[in-house]
Amino acid sequence: MKKIFSVALLASAMAFTACDKKESQEAEKPEVETSEDFNFKVDEFADLKILRYQIPGWENLSLKEQKLVYYLTQAGLAGRDIMWDQNYKHNLVIREALQNIYTAYQGDKSTEDWKAFETYLKRVWFSNGIHHHYSNDKLKPGFSQEYLKALLSETNTELKGEAFDVIFNDKDMKKVNLDESKGLVEGSAVNFYGEGVTAKDVEKFYANKKSADPKKPLAFGLNSKLVKENGQLKEKVYKSGGLYGDAIDQIIVWLEKAKGVAENPKQAEAIGLLIEYYRTGDLKTWDDYNVAWVKATEGNIDYINGFIEVYNDPMGYRGSYENIVQIKDFDMSKKMSVVEKNVQWFEDNSPIMDAHKKDSVVGVTYKTVIVAGEAGDASPSTPIGVNLPNSSWIRKMHGSKSVSLGNIINAYENAGGSDKLKEFAHDEEEISLSEKYGKEADKLHTALHEVVGHASGQLNEGVGETKETLKSYASTLEEGRADLVGLYYLMDPKLEELGLTDDHRKLGMAAYNDYIRNGLLTQLVRINQGDDIEEAHMRNRQWVSAWVFEKGKKDGVIEKVQKDGKTYYDIMDYDKLRELFGQLLKETQRIKSEGDYEAAKNLVENYGVKVDQEIHKEVLDRNSKFKSAPYSGFVNPVLVPEMDENGEIIAIKVTQPESFKAQMMEYAKNYSFLAKKAEVKEAEPAEVQ
Repeated sequence: MKKIFSVALLASAMAFTACDKKESQEAEKPEVETSEDFNFKVDEFADLKILRYQIPGWENLSLKEQKLVYYLTQAGLAGRDIMWDQNYKHNLVIREALQNIYTAYQGDKSTEDWKAFETYLKRVWFSNGIHHHYSNDKLKPGFSQEYLKALLSETNTELKGEAFDVIFNDKDMKKVNLDESKGLVEGSAVNFYGEGVTAKDVEKFYANKKSADPKKPLAFGLNSKLVKENGQLKEKVYKSGGLYGDAIDQIIVWLEKAKGVAENPKQAEAIGLLIEYYRTGDLKTWDDYNVAWVKATEGNIDYINGFIEVYNDPMGYRGSYENIVQIKDFDMSKKMSVVEKNVQWFEDNSPIMDAHKKDSVVGVTYKTVIVAGEAGDASPSTPIGVNLPNSSWIRKMHGSKSVSLGNIINAYENAGGSDKLKEFAHDEEEISLSEKYGKEADKLHTALHEVVGHASGQLNEGVGETKETLKSYASTLEEGRADLVGLYYLMDPKLEELGLTDDHRKLGMAAYNDYIRNGLLTQLVRINQGDDIEEAHMRNRQWVSAWVFEKGKKDGVIEKVQKDGKTYYDIMDYDKLRELFGQLLKETQRIKSEGDYEAAKNLVENYGVKVDQEIHKEVLDRNSKFKSAPYSGFVNPVLVPEMDENGEIIAIKVTQPESFKAQMMEYAKNYSFLAKKAEVKEAEPAEVQ
């Protein structure tokens, strides 16, 4: 489960230091591009900023470990096209047509129309399709139909019918629609369901699915597309020989190589089960894999791969393809392991009902990692922290893994600034607290959110999985619940006792200021004037902030202040605010534990969806003076193997892509295993003069 922050980002990643490796003496040390003068920024266009990240400590890995990282990143990229097709049915053919135009066009590239075309293509690349990666709105081209037709003609590229029309018309405007009145499935363009499938069809279909062991419910729908054939509902499973089989076969090839250089038997066993899952599409095997993956805690390399997060499915069943390859950051992980070791204390002292607490929180591991490559749902837009697996019963019985993506966070920090803080913070004290404790507070909030938050609490006996009980509200309720766990403990003396901060009170004050400011003001720069909030994390930040603001009004906990014609939120009583966070956490856990759909709906719809339009306009106006784009994403470092005369890898070099465009075209060349090629017409023979 991902945690995405838009407030001050977290603490810097530490350099990776490896133990002695046998192979490290056998191979020549590879080149790696890291320096204090590293240029983190690659490009900026529309509302997007493209950054780079480094892989510190690469040279300290053994050649065998480097091979493992390389094979795992290649496996991830092999499935890249899956995410594109999952996002929208016409994405691949549109991408191929746009890319062909981009490489073949020989006309005037200095015009405003061409610049608009290039920007549109880059936005499509960034979003893995024609819908915005965050708002889910369809991207609007800054050029006309006539201009695109001219480009298609001049490059002998064919893009016709609905795939052409949808770029400009009002069809499929929302990738993920959460407005039930429009139909959760019917109103969503995401390609998880076939034509004619309705939300009621989905509910009925899965209501009839039963797991062999009710205490270990299978993740029905996670790896399939639900379609209607001859009036009957049918799942098209993602597997070798099934849907997305061509890409999955390539994933398997690289995973087999990775298994051959695994660091230990448990890691090899987990990779083997993942391969079997991709071959069969069997959900029981997926659970077996997740159990094995959770238990594979030794070694310096880890990974996330599969159909995992369900945010893109309005019904909460189907997983988006994702891959993250990680190298352990030993120093930072050691410092943060104190949270992991004390997770039972946090559970025991939580303000939730005793009946909803776990007697034993098992198997939680927390690491800060160095990312070596990402693909699918994690790229170019990436989380900064991840907690998996998502299955409640596996988490309860076997535990979970939480990671903080240290070098990603470091790249964000090096590309950021403090001007927006000064614009939206109420006073100098608030600014000072954020500047001194903001990064530390964010780091600890991420740790508490991922390690304690997602691991805490339990469902009541007989209550189904949240995707069944809370439906379209499940994701935002879970993220808000984990946020609240972190918020509640960020002002607890226990953090100071554990040596995690030198002043728990100031740390908590900084965290509370940043969270409320973001939830009620600054995150609004991410949506267009007049829009409702749709994205799960944005919703949870608003419903948490708006709820405590309203409930604390009579006691003056948070004051809404007008100063020089600008709106601010000033926290007057931090202790009472902490109590309110605790009350909301207790209620949110009750909703999850009892599967109370109506309460979930009321909480989200009343506090997390609608936006005060006057404040929204004001925020957009105040933000307009800042030229930095509100969204950031990354190009990936390129791992380049050096081969001997027998085709064996003898070294792997880390390089950086020349540009965002260069990386996207390189991916198009080497990893288009599902691409529905745009038809390139043969040019007419030139007339002999």
